[in-house]
Amino acid sequence: MPAVKPKLFYGWIIVTAACLVILTMYGTLATFGIFFESMLAEFGWSRAAVAAALSLVIVVRASLYMITGRLTDRYGPRAVVTTCGLLLGLGYVLMSRISAVWHFYLLYILVGVGMSSAWIPQVSTVARWFEKRRGLAISLAGAGEGLGIVLMVPAANWFISVYDWRSSYLAVGIFGAIVITTAAQFLKRDPKKMGLLPYGAGEVAESPAAPPVRGLTLREAAGTGELWLLCAVYLSFLFGLDTVMAHIVVYAVGLGTSPAGAASILATIGGVAVIGRLAMGLFADRAGSKLAIILCLALSTLAWLWLQQANAGWMLYPFAVVFGFVFGGILVQFPLIIAQRFGLTAHGAIMGVVSFVAMTLGASGPVLVGRLFDISGSYRVGFLICGAASALGLILALFSRPVQRAK
Repeated sequence: MPAVKPKLFYGWIIVTAACLVILTMYGTLATFGIFFESMLAEFGWSRAAVAAALSLVIVVRASLYMITGRLTDRYGPRAVVTTCGLLLGLGYVLMSRISAVWHFYLLYILVGVGMSSAWIPQVSTVARWFEKRRGLAISLAGAGEGLGIVLMVPAANWFISVYDWRSSYLAVGIFGAIVITTAAQFLKRDPKKMGLLPYGAGEVAESPAAPPVRGLTLREAAGTGELWLLCAVYLSFLFGLDTVMAHIVVYAVGLGTSPAGAASILATIGGVAVIGRLAMGLFADRAGSKLAIILCLALSTLAWLWLQQANAGWMLYPFAVVFGFVFGGILVQFPLIIAQRFGLTAHGAIMGVVSFVAMTLGASGPVLVGRLFDISGSYRVGFLICGAASALGLILALFSRPVQRAK
């Protein structure tokens, strides 16, 4: 028998702790765009060479998502997130000592290992604590991603302007390790560990956002076309998102924007992402994740079309608003639609596979777009490719459908 229902459901503490972990991990990673200009100025590396470090983070964390997802399914998130938080902090602290490009790559690989607990252990844990309001709960936790950009990007830019980029990396590492490891101690795998039931257990009727009765194993899910379709849809957005996070600041500076102004554009993306996360989480609870994904990809495609015409710094702000809303709104849909289509039995592992495929291939975006700039001196072709990827994802999302299960 579960214990008497407490006044404060512990699931909301889980949401808060997950939000802090996501805020810190993604906030520290978002500072990459701020350090980009410093790396160009200090070492004279090409834009493709600098952007490759972010691609390494993406590939490494995506490769490990399957492992951290399985470990979270089996043992819970606390030990996983604590270990990864310490590794992430160490990577940034040591970054303050680099003197060669291979140092830069090696330490961002270490950061990538730490980042492997940034998303799946958080959203899978939150999903287990909520049946009712699952979309809202995951959205609140995921809002940390946008908040992290809002808080840490301007802070890193200010720190560099007052001190230097080496001191900034040191501060980022110490801050990250302390916050992540502290928040991780409040994470618990599921309500059963505390004699509780998930929030709203037994109250959720059949709806577009409700999970199936029987969860699929990873092997069963991999045998469905729907899993690979979701991988392709996820990839279509991540390709452009990773490109924006790497290049938008240096692109804005190239249009004549001040470093502080360029940082504010990236911060705007993060700030509006919070609104998008909450709005589309509520929308998904009512209309379903498929429709939310379609709406977001339509807006994303329009945003890339606008960016093609941007020839002044002020024109990046409308892009930042629309793209930030999409950024916040779409990423939360994939944990939801995976719960809906495949259940919670292997949610972390399935999310790990989807993330691995989409993020590994999407990691080519920053390098490809950087290389195209190095060749042509323009971002136009690279941004056009990102817009085409978004449009393709929109088309593919229209074909997403519930998984047929044997009785």
